[in-house]
Amino acid sequence: MKRPAHLTRGRYAPPVPRRALDVTSADGSRLHAELHGPEGAPTVVLAHGWTCSTAFWAPVVRELADTHQVVVYDQRGHGRSPAVPPAGHSTRALADDLVAVLEQTLAPGERAVIGGHSMGGMTIMAAAERPELRARAAAALLCSTGSADLAAESRVFPLPTPGGRRLAHRLLLGSRAPLGPVSPPAKWALRYATMGAGSSAEQIEACARIVHACPPGVRARWGHVLYELQLTRGVSRLEVPTAVLAGTADRLTPLVHARRLASVLPQCAGLTELPGLGHMTPIEDPDAVAGCLRELVRDHLATAPAPRGARSARQKKEKTA
Repeated sequence: MKRPAHLTRGRYAPPVPRRALDVTSADGSRLHAELHGPEGAPTVVLAHGWTCSTAFWAPVVRELADTHQVVVYDQRGHGRSPAVPPAGHSTRALADDLVAVLEQTLAPGERAVIGGHSMGGMTIMAAAERPELRARAAAALLCSTGSADLAAESRVFPLPTPGGRRLAHRLLLGSRAPLGPVSPPAKWALRYATMGAGSSAEQIEACARIVHACPPGVRARWGHVLYELQLTRGVSRLEVPTAVLAGTADRLTPLVHARRLASVLPQCAGLTELPGLGHMTPIEDPDAVAGCLRELVRDHLATAPAPRGARSARQKKEKTA
C-alpha cells in the first residue's frame, strides 16, 4: 500500500483547517489554500518551498494557530494545486500566485506577516515590487532561501569550483527521475541533502513523504526556474521589515545566502542562524520559525492600528454569521 503524502499523526501531521478554498491566480491557475486558527486574529501567510506542500508547515501551523490566523497554500503543481503548462513556471507566476492568495484570503485592507521557506522566500522576493504586497505585508520572514547563484553556491555536491558545482546542481535541479518509494536509502539521501545531522527519524519521514509526493515533471520545471534565479533586485526592493533565518548546515542554500540577504534588505529585522540545522528548518526547528513569526507579528502587526476596511469587513461577517 502506498503511504500517504504526509504523516497522519503527531506534531508533523497537517491539522484540519478551519476552511479550505480555491484561489484563482492571474493566468487562471487554481491554487489550494487553507485557513487555520481563529478568524479575526493577527494573520500569518506562509509559502512553502520547492517539492513541498502545505503539509510542510504543519508543525509551525500547530504552534501558531491558537492565537493567529494562519493561511497556507500549495504552490502551483504542488500538493493539491494542479500542474500548469511549462510556460506557467516563472518567478512572475510565483509573485502572481502570492498576490492572489493575499487578495482572496484576507479581508479588505487587512495586512499580514508573510513567511516563505526556500522557493517560498523567493516568491516573496519576486513580489517585492508589487503594490499588492506592499499594501498587504506588515513584515516578512525569509527562511532558508537565497536570491541568486543557487547552483554555484550549493554544497549538495561539494565540488571545488563554482563551475563544477553549477553543472552538477543543474543536473540535480532539472532531473525528472522518479524518486521512488520512501525507503531507508531514499531517506538517507534526503537527510544528507536537505537536513541537519541531528534530525529525528520522524522529521526525516515527514520531509521524505512530502518531497517524494511532488510529481517529477513539476520538480524539474521549477528546478529550471531555480537554476536561472536572479532576484537580488527584488531583495533590495522589499521595503517591509524582514527577518532572515537559516541553518548553519544547510547544503541547498548555504549560510552565505542568508548573510547576503541580511546585508541587502532595506529593513532587515535580524538574522537568526540555527546551529547544525539544514535546509528544512520549519520541520527541523518549528519552535524557532514560529518564534520569529510571532516576533514579527508582535512588533509590526499586532500593535498597529486595525486597517480601515479590515475591521469593518470583520464586523460585517460577525453580524451576518
